[in-house]
Amino acid sequence: MYYAGIDAGSNTIKTAILGDEGILSSHVIKTGLGGEDQALLCLAEACAKARISREQISCVYGTGYGREYLSFPQARKSEIMCHGAGIHWLLPEVRTIIDIGGQDSKSIRLNEQGEVDNFNMNDKCAAGTGRFLETMAHALQIPLEELGECALRATKPVRVSSTCTVFAESEVVSHVARGKKREDILHGVCQSIVDRIAGMVRGIGVMPPVAMTGGVAMNRAVVKLMGEKLGLSILLPPDPQITGALGAALMARRHISH
Repeated sequence: MYYAGIDAGSNTIKTAILGDEGILSSHVIKTGLGGEDQALLCLAEACAKARISREQISCVYGTGYGREYLSFPQARKSEIMCHGAGIHWLLPEVRTIIDIGGQDSKSIRLNEQGEVDNFNMNDKCAAGTGRFLETMAHALQIPLEELGECALRATKPVRVSSTCTVFAESEVVSHVARGKKREDILHGVCQSIVDRIAGMVRGIGVMPPVAMTGGVAMNRAVVKLMGEKLGLSILLPPDPQITGALGAALMARRHISH
């Protein structure tokens, strides 16, 4: 039997398909205008990769920022529950999750059974999210996927002190005008997002081991700086971006098996 999870995020839509042996396939596409059509396209692409038809999927669960706009999942679950389920399946020893998405960021503490014990969330401001990094990458004219590697080459990191995305962008532009190197500015940008999120994580009580999920977990500079800030090593799942979709698929499987 096959089960699917759809994570409809603000920047990307992710699909994971589970079989009895584990993850069969996954797919990620840009959300674009979003809605049902993009989610169905993402599911269709994941099915094609798994070499199965849509009709062979026994149950689909939805999660993410846009889950309420999808009509086809049998049920919808919060990202917090789904990231908890996904990480517990991949890295069962993890007790704290830091999930940085496009539109919000979350810190989640799990018990030994993988159930959510406590959580904290920033969903009121772009600072501390993938959108913040996207804005800074645009201001510095660098592809988002290269931002982390560039930041790691910093030799004289500069400080980006503004927590507001709009003011931070102005700060970045002024650093450029003063002749600061791009890698040094980007290090400051990554440090800024880490400083903001570390406070949120400490608010729930950091319990190691700690893992990062979400698209920003693919930024090596943010992961490195987060580990330094919290004073511990950060674990990463094989594909951090699909963790929520995987958790939704696991819940779909649980639904059918019960």
